Amino acid sequence: MRLILNVIWFVLAGFWLALLYVFFGIISLILIITIPFGLACFRIAGFALWPFGRRIVRRPGAGAPSIVGNVIWIVFFGWELALAHLATGIALCLTIIGIPLGLANLKLIPVSLLPLGTEIVRTDDPRQFV
Repeated sequence: MRLILNVIWFVLAGFWLALLYVFFGIISLILIITIPFGLACFRIAGFALWPFGRRIVRRPGAGAPSIVGNVIWIVFFGWELALAHLATGIALCLTIIGIPLGLANLKLIPVSLLPLGTEIVRTDDPRQFV
């Protein structure tokens, strides 16, 4: 079932959202200070391509630097990505087949707003319960 959902996701939303993350990641790599944002963009781009079977967990060791980084992220890139996920999620929820995809898209909004201090793990990974 994951494979089918991932393939449908890739065709309807995943490819374009991943391109958006890669675009912002390349922009982030221009300055040395924003390299962690670029790396987070590329990490989330892979998740945006194939989200089913993986999930996002908070890293317990992330501290104040990730909070400051997330605030900067929201100002520059996060709100645009969150709006893209919101618009795509609403559009996908308009069809019966797209409802699970739209809900998955809405679940990506928190990580698009706060990417630092998170980790993407497989659903069968024990770290998901930490």
